Amino acid sequence: MAILDPLGEACTLRLQMISVQSLRVEYGARVLFQNLNFSVQARERIAFAGHNGAGKSTLMKCIAGITPPTSGKVHAPKGTRIGYLPQEGIHVAGRSLWQEVESAFGATVELREKIERLSNELIKLDPRSSPYGDLLEEIGELELQLDGLDPARMKPRIESVLKGLGFRSQDFTRDCSEFSGGWQMRIAMAKLFLQEPEVLLLDEPTNHLDIGTQIWVEEYLNHYPGAILLISHDRALLDQLCTRTIAFANGRAEEYAGNFSYFERESVLRRETQQKQYDAQQREISEIQRFIDRFRASANKATLVQSRVKMLAKIERIPAPEKDDAVMNFKFPPPPSSGQVVAKLERVNKAYGKLEIFNHFDFEIQKGEKFAIVGPNGAGKSTFCRLITGQETADEGLHEFGHKVCVSFFSQNHADELDPEKTVLETVEAAAPRDGAANARNLLGCFLFRGDDVFKRVGVLSGGERSRVALVCMLLRPANFLILDEPTNHLDMQSQDVLQRALIQYPGSVMIVSHNRTFLDPLVSKTIEFQPGKHPVCYAGNISYYLEKSAADAELAKPQAKLSSLSNQQSSAGDNKRVPGVNRKEQRRIEAEQREIRSKVLKPLENEFAQLEIKIAELESAQAVMNQHLCSDEVTLDAQRLRESTAAAAKLATALESAYYRWGELSDEIEKIKIKIGVV
Repeated sequence: MAILDPLGEACTLRLQMISVQSLRVEYGARVLFQNLNFSVQARERIAFAGHNGAGKSTLMKCIAGITPPTSGKVHAPKGTRIGYLPQEGIHVAGRSLWQEVESAFGATVELREKIERLSNELIKLDPRSSPYGDLLEEIGELELQLDGLDPARMKPRIESVLKGLGFRSQDFTRDCSEFSGGWQMRIAMAKLFLQEPEVLLLDEPTNHLDIGTQIWVEEYLNHYPGAILLISHDRALLDQLCTRTIAFANGRAEEYAGNFSYFERESVLRRETQQKQYDAQQREISEIQRFIDRFRASANKATLVQSRVKMLAKIERIPAPEKDDAVMNFKFPPPPSSGQVVAKLERVNKAYGKLEIFNHFDFEIQKGEKFAIVGPNGAGKSTFCRLITGQETADEGLHEFGHKVCVSFFSQNHADELDPEKTVLETVEAAAPRDGAANARNLLGCFLFRGDDVFKRVGVLSGGERSRVALVCMLLRPANFLILDEPTNHLDMQSQDVLQRALIQYPGSVMIVSHNRTFLDPLVSKTIEFQPGKHPVCYAGNISYYLEKSAADAELAKPQAKLSSLSNQQSSAGDNKRVPGVNRKEQRRIEAEQREIRSKVLKPLENEFAQLEIKIAELESAQAVMNQHLCSDEVTLDAQRLRESTAAAAKLATALESAYYRWGELSDEIEKIKIKIGVV
């Protein structure tokens, strides 16, 4: 079957089906899977769902041939290539990024090197000799094979995939050992995409990707010509990509003909239906058993009793529905009260050697505001977090905390500071305030430490488990300003929901470095974007708003570039009066394009500007009324009304600030367009 690959190249898909047959996997006394059966059709996109530890990653390793099953088998047609991307643990060194990724085209590179080697040998031979003719013929056959592999497409494909995954041109010659663990995973992903195996097995592929790269990967995978099996805690990716979900729990698998959101809804309905069927059958069994017990000793009822006994033996028992883990809720300790301004940076400069991170950067976060911090690795997000928390000093400029601000900062390296000799429970209880120690066990359960897990020593935990312990310790400390650096990386869906709900209810200020769109969207009200070499940009909205606005800005830049081109044409051509001999038809075309831009670009902006001025006037009037209301005795003497009115005033101030910010943007955009098309 011929289909187009993500770069437009036709390829033949050999895979017809993968079949998992009667699979059983054991770890000691624990059975992960028992009699597991399912199949994968060509071009399917399947999500693996289930709690951490359900065996999803183990199953992927079985399909990839890395982990042998205890019994059963995984069958695939001969010649089927299966590509596997693990969560972590990949490290490449000793050759450049380009050389490593180019090895994905092993056959092409090998043919090219062989032709080059034989060509060097050919030069040494006598053109009139028989060996010369034989070697020339062999080179010709190899070149035909090379043409069939289309080596001319190799370089642009490599460049396209590497840049899509966030690498820059100057990175191509760097040794792979210079890249961090997250970038190492991107290198492995690039190789897999370029190899185009018939089946892709991806275990948490977006863990180390920024939002822009995530969107590129989603688009690439949407057009991928092979089948994809995916493990992810990113709901947005699962819902966008997958059309089938296989859920794992207690050694069994259930299939759902839909994406992850469909699975979540349908699984609840299935459990409810199974519970009703189970309850009805149990009532029937109880009634039959009561009859047997009542008349067992009666000779007159002996035939009826035997009939009931046989009936009971023939009943096919409905298994009891598996109970969901109790959904636990967590509330932050009440934060101490702080001033309205929580933290401020003014005209801050920061550089590492010749690498400039910030130049005259201003930023302010107010009480109750919740910010998302996004951008690629190396853009300055972590430096910004250290500056705003006071852990690092600026080269120039001012950093200030507000009145009674108490900061709590979670970063990935905090996991390395835990005492390896203490148990998980001891570590968390030591970090909790006196009145919060009793809740430590429950909170650990929310974050995947259940049963005897809490008695493990920190030193034997994996990196992800230590990170979760550090997160729990941080959440138990009372604070009114939270900074969280990738808090969801090692959390399952349920734990993410627990943390998200707690943060939504949290009254203090929050800044979160994360690329998890589903987690951030209902939580944050502002987004600040960092890009290497550029000034940070603040968007007055959540992640969805940021993505829409940044895309709209990119679209707006296109006509701006066109305007610049038209302006250059006009200045060079001039009008007929000043420059005799100019093509009048071309002049009319330029003028028509200018009118079109005025109509499609300038006019909508001017309309939005006019509406915004009306909105600002209304907000300013409402703010003046609110300020008078706050000063009245009926409010100042009533604590409850004062809290409600203060919250309303803060929302009003935020809305007005957003309107002012957009007013400035529109004003600049309109002025630039008018200058370009010569409108005074």
